[in-house]
Amino acid sequence: MSFINTPLKAIVAAAVCTLTLAQMSFAHDMVPGKKQSQPILIKSATLHTVSNGTLSDTDLLLVDGKISKIAKDISQPKDARVIDAKGKHVYPGLISTVSQLGLREIEAVKATVDINEVGEDNPHLLAHVAYNPDSEIIPTIRANGITHVQVTPAGGLFGGQSSLVNLDAWNVEDGMVKSALGVHLFWPSQPGWWVSKKRLPKAKKAYQAKLKRLTDYIEQSKQYYLAYQHDKTIEQDVRWHAMLGLWQGSKKLFVHAQDIGEIEQALRFNQQHQFDMVLVGASDAWMVAKQLASEKIPVIYTNAFGLPSRDDEDIDQAFKTPAMLHAAGVNVTIGYESAWDSRSLAFAAGMAAKYGLGKEQALKAITLTPAKLLGVDDKLGSLEVGKSASLIISKGDVLDYQSHGIELMLIDGRAVDLNNRHRQLYDKYQQKGK
Repeated sequence: MSFINTPLKAIVAAAVCTLTLAQMSFAHDMVPGKKQSQPILIKSATLHTVSNGTLSDTDLLLVDGKISKIAKDISQPKDARVIDAKGKHVYPGLISTVSQLGLREIEAVKATVDINEVGEDNPHLLAHVAYNPDSEIIPTIRANGITHVQVTPAGGLFGGQSSLVNLDAWNVEDGMVKSALGVHLFWPSQPGWWVSKKRLPKAKKAYQAKLKRLTDYIEQSKQYYLAYQHDKTIEQDVRWHAMLGLWQGSKKLFVHAQDIGEIEQALRFNQQHQFDMVLVGASDAWMVAKQLASEKIPVIYTNAFGLPSRDDEDIDQAFKTPAMLHAAGVNVTIGYESAWDSRSLAFAAGMAAKYGLGKEQALKAITLTPAKLLGVDDKLGSLEVGKSASLIISKGDVLDYQSHGIELMLIDGRAVDLNNRHRQLYDKYQQKGK
């Protein structure tokens, strides 16, 4: 469409109309579940508690959105909804960490991508402000057992702060579990082999400039912290103020780094500043597993289906890394940074299980371990009395893409609609030729 000689009002109207239609077309129509109004008794299930092993032929009673009782042959409360789960598996809801879900819809449509902000340094920005609870992707993610997601920004050095939300809410406020979990630092990458000799000097100069800016930024942040400790009436700077929690120890620093060079630099950086650091990505973390364990730095590993990083690297190194980290004593969470691919979270854990991590630890890596990492293990991550009734019922092993099959999802005791765009298209094309 050409806007030459078109009145400004008409241009604005056309833009507003286009954006409105785009938003409508990218919104799912599944209605959030209603608040639990009656007890729910799940009978004769195989309960994967995560915290207390696997309990066969056991009942689970849910009252007012929480787990009320776990035992065999629980007496049926008055007016209870009874679910016969004999031969089926009950798991705590899966937690997807460092995800862009709700921030990215269609890569080629710029108006639907809101993962970062203008500028390099935005530690004060909260990713959940841009989160879209009506994303068409969300129901497809829920269908594979994910009940909660850590909405995470991207870009620049300091991309902003992440928050944990549940995936069945009218708006982000209703779905919020914990906001401002920590600041995300995207460690500068050295120029790779793909940079031509002609461009290499310029690329190295830009890389060194980023490292210097990082050093200067942290130093300014520290000086602000020291000044604020002395006088809390000083003029506030939103960027430095957002980083106070890093110096006070109340917020985590999520450092996104993949290559061994980046990881080692980040470790030296943290030895100097002693932040509550979490390593994210961590493709080469297996090379420094003992150091990560000794410095008590947890890892959110996002390469469970990755390819070898080098010509001489073991072809299945990406699959074995979680097991190697766990064996060294590192707390490992399995995560996905993308929006669409995060539906494969359980299968990524299943792959890690087959390559040495084991099923119990693999399940823990997408439930209780991330819950502890994000400070919500008093509510989520395992099937325990008093915790949230956020769980899934599967007809088979949730970590196995062949036998799994999520039949029911509850978030805080609310039944979640598992319909989604994928199922709708599948049903549609099943009719072709009939």
